[in-house]
Amino acid sequence: MKYEYKEMENHTSVTEFLFLGFSEFPELQLPLFTLFLMLYLMAMLGNLLVICIVCADPHLHTPMYFFLVNLSSIDICSLTTILPKLLTICLTNSSNISFNGCILQWYCYMMCVATEFLLLTAMAYDRYVAICNPLHYTIIMNKRVCALLAAVSWLTGSLESLPHAIIISQFFYCDSNVINHFFCDIRALLKLSCTDISDIEIITFVEGVIAGCTPFLLILTSYVFIISTILRIRSTEGKSKAFSTCSSHLTVIILSYGTMLGMYMQPSSRDSTKSNKLPTALYIVSLPLLNPLIYSLRSKELKVALKKALSRKPTFVSH
Repeated sequence: MKYEYKEMENHTSVTEFLFLGFSEFPELQLPLFTLFLMLYLMAMLGNLLVICIVCADPHLHTPMYFFLVNLSSIDICSLTTILPKLLTICLTNSSNISFNGCILQWYCYMMCVATEFLLLTAMAYDRYVAICNPLHYTIIMNKRVCALLAAVSWLTGSLESLPHAIIISQFFYCDSNVINHFFCDIRALLKLSCTDISDIEIITFVEGVIAGCTPFLLILTSYVFIISTILRIRSTEGKSKAFSTCSSHLTVIILSYGTMLGMYMQPSSRDSTKSNKLPTALYIVSLPLLNPLIYSLRSKELKVALKKALSRKPTFVSH
């Protein structure tokens, strides 16, 4: 392996990192590449299909599907941040990444995670207005409000992870440049650092509370009002219809928070990173893959639009 270092203020710090990836399973490199490639292509195709169908069908130009397009877009971003490098590692064993590239990869992925949580919060608010205040829904959830909620989600998600990236970029990694992972996970980076990490641990805790708990509490509050309103509906058909409009969103929320808990609420033993690399890879790809499937199977409008698009005959222009 090649090690590159640079001298900086009487310290030695790496200029590139090397991923171990799944090197402990050399016989599984090709099967893992095939598995991750298939999952990557399926997830990308599913999310691109949702975006194209919603944009092409005027009947789907509603707040719920507007946020769904944003959700699919952020899923594509998160996949593109991690999976291409993972596929390269599995296929060619090209495991090096520059110091700046590593920090950028981690920042982009965490930006996508934070933005997704905020978009799910905006979608919860949309469902709250639709069920609890249906007569004023079109007035409250107008195009300007939807665009503002989406813009705030993207901007806030971009800013939330910035302090982490700035602080981590100032750290010295003088003991080793070998990351026992397949991407620049913050826990793996902190294990390599010879800098005092107390500040970043505090910031990580505070940011985790703000970025994770605040959206969750807002979503929970929205659903308390939503469920109480649904329970007051007298007809069984009305209750069923109201619940069906929220089921997809609720399923995605459970998967999103479950995925993050599965990735980061794990024992911090030395071997935990090694033993959890494959589950983490599946966590990262599972949510972007399942999101379009969940909404496609649950949404009648989306299924109808998909059938129309598939049954539409191509037209050829003759010259």
